[in-house]
Amino acid sequence: MVNYRLLILILFMTFSFFGNTKAEYKNIFYDFKINSINDEEIDLAIYKNKTILLVNVASKCGFTKQYADLQNLYDNYKEKGLVVIGVPSNQFGSQEPGSNDEIKDFCETNFGINFPMTSKYNVKGNDAHPIYLWAKENFGNSAVPKWNFHKILINKDGKIEDTYGSITNPMSGKIVKKIEEIL
Repeated sequence: MVNYRLLILILFMTFSFFGNTKAEYKNIFYDFKINSINDEEIDLAIYKNKTILLVNVASKCGFTKQYADLQNLYDNYKEKGLVVIGVPSNQFGSQEPGSNDEIKDFCETNFGINFPMTSKYNVKGNDAHPIYLWAKENFGNSAVPKWNFHKILINKDGKIEDTYGSITNPMSGKIVKKIEEIL
């Protein structure tokens, strides 16, 4: 007798992979703009031909210690073309309640952060920043943050290469190997 649950699971998994590889990308990452933590507009075209790790961050989260590893990753690979961009968001457990100035001060004082940080934005839902709406449209639900410190890896072509959940440390072998592959 055929195990229908197994058949459905196999079909679901098969078709879920197709959604990520067939994106048409009407826009690429470098077509967008976002405000910096200093509230100055950043035209992301300045990062053209760079590899980007886009991370929604929060100062009062159990994963906040990942700031140190994001900075290490940036320091180790920025000369080879990696840019880490932190996007503060208060959407998960209200764990980023501060102002841009408070967030910037926290990051610089506690972690020595010098990679680009943006203003605070929503990263999920209909009012998410257009970059996150674009990520969902082109890479599916795995690009939608489920919690703070969700990571979206964007290749030099400005397309999403992969995504990583909050629990995956920025210095994990999985992320470092993929970054080295696409730099």
